[in-house]
Amino acid sequence: MCEVCRRSFIRGAAALGAAGATGLFSPSLMAQERLGNTGSARLPARGEFTIANAYVMTMDGGLGDIADGSVHVRNGEIVAVGKDVGGGDKIDGTSMIVMPGLVETHWHMWNTLFRSFAGDRPEDGYFPTVARFGQQMSPDDTFASTRLSAAEAINSGMTFVHSWCHNVRSAAHAEADLRALAEVGIRARHSCGWPQGFPDTQSADQGPIERLARDWKSWSNEGLITLGMAWRGQFRAGPIKPEVYQPEFDNARKLGLPITVHVASARKAVNQIEPLYKAKLMGKDVQLIHTLSASAAELDMIKESGAAVSVSPGSELRIGYGYPQISEMLAKGIPLGISIDTSALTGSSNLFGVLKLARDSENAKVESEFKMTARKALELGTIEGARSMGIDDKTGSLRPGKRADLIAISPNALNMAVVTDPAHLVLEATGPENVDTVVVDGRILKRGGKLTALDTPQVIAGVRAALAGVRERTKWR
Repeated sequence: MCEVCRRSFIRGAAALGAAGATGLFSPSLMAQERLGNTGSARLPARGEFTIANAYVMTMDGGLGDIADGSVHVRNGEIVAVGKDVGGGDKIDGTSMIVMPGLVETHWHMWNTLFRSFAGDRPEDGYFPTVARFGQQMSPDDTFASTRLSAAEAINSGMTFVHSWCHNVRSAAHAEADLRALAEVGIRARHSCGWPQGFPDTQSADQGPIERLARDWKSWSNEGLITLGMAWRGQFRAGPIKPEVYQPEFDNARKLGLPITVHVASARKAVNQIEPLYKAKLMGKDVQLIHTLSASAAELDMIKESGAAVSVSPGSELRIGYGYPQISEMLAKGIPLGISIDTSALTGSSNLFGVLKLARDSENAKVESEFKMTARKALELGTIEGARSMGIDDKTGSLRPGKRADLIAISPNALNMAVVTDPAHLVLEATGPENVDTVVVDGRILKRGGKLTALDTPQVIAGVRAALAGVRERTKWR
């Protein structure tokens, strides 16, 4: 970043006064669509506006950072980015940092209901408890949990999430996950999986995912949501037989769906990637989750296949899997994204915090302050994450022609008040309370630090009621 840009930003950040969070937005942008009982019907309308006088971190290699910059949005699309651009309602972004919304790449949103419930004894650990309680979840419970996750995502600056739904107990459970994503208005992929407690000796029911694929247009929320398969793969507690896993994989390919699978999740889970490669079960349509034990040869196999990887430092360190292989994958040119994984283990779902942890873990491994830059960590949470999900043509950076998925961060708070380097400040200090504005596909879903399309107390009450029901059914005290 140029020193002139940084000095200009620091001067602008000092001018907080009239640019406070309560007076930035034109009321006309809050007009509601009334199109019937769909996700988009309850969301703010797409309008035309320009966020002006902000420090714009485009995360685009050609455009770079723009001090005193503007972003012009019309009908959900970024029309122009730069200085002295405008159109529609003007939003004064003085002192704000504007950047692409964060791209989350793997999240078991259905079990956010059990936030921080993984205990300190083996019998209370993540896997036994999520299996036990997951088997008691109704479609309404799934809806409440995913809606909470998606609301938290918007609140903390994520504009895309990957709902890794491996508790599809019926078609109604999958549909509940989709209804929650649509109601919140977030861009997302729903990866339809198997139910918790399902035996690894038989193929999962393909009915729910086939039903969704046949009628996908009615579930896609005007194209904001895409469909994928959450696949069990070749290994879980132990090896799975080909006659069990192959039909699931083949069906996803027949339906033309992206496939995502947990593999080599812990350092001790060796020799899991090579079998996938040899069985031709990797490719550009496959995303590998965790892959902590990949050998150098297996990293070459991933690169050759074109598969992407998602890592989740927050959960991987919390559960004791070990350090992710972020630098090793980047050195190979493997598409890589960062994820929340599960709030049941990590509690907070602030992706800025996970990106910071990703940077810090890479530095810790080599005992160097300078192994990974703050800018690279933010790229993993924006444009690189978008590339790993195959959506970088739509989101992940701010440039004309892309969809308007962006956020505005206000440093007008105690934890960000001293403005130095914007990339370091954003990575190292941003919390949900600093995310002033969130725009998804041109719709303002958060402004002035408040969600615009959701009743937050209702979301909280709904998920608390759902948890109470699950606790009663499982006799969990």
